[in-house]
Amino acid sequence: MATEDEPPSQPDIAAMLTNQTSACKPAREAIAAGAEVKVADGEAPHWMVAGIAATRLRRSLKRGLPETIGLDETVEILARHRGEQLRTGTIDAADRLWFFNLYFDATGTELLACSGVKRSRRPSTKDSFEP
Repeated sequence: MATEDEPPSQPDIAAMLTNQTSACKPAREAIAAGAEVKVADGEAPHWMVAGIAATRLRRSLKRGLPETIGLDETVEILARHRGEQLRTGTIDAADRLWFFNLYFDATGTELLACSGVKRSRRPSTKDSFEP
């Protein structure tokens, strides 16, 4: 039992990633491989969280880049939570190839959706340097 001085325990994000979207399985795999997981302390209004996800989807469809998974499903799921406060989180894959966004209810106890974006590989400065 936690005392008042102890911080609340972090929820088991991997266990929460059931099958809300197609990004859940790769996100679980990223956690198992040592990804960094963060959950925001505060809540954000639905219009802000859903608006950012919808903008990401529009941009990715328009440009065709970057590769995303579960983003279309996430936008649909978030639309069903209009007017609610939401909490967000991230999973940053250890290999830095994928970055996942997590969307929770206001208490952070129910995972609503997950989306992922594949990072583009950029050459390092030393690789692109020509004498």
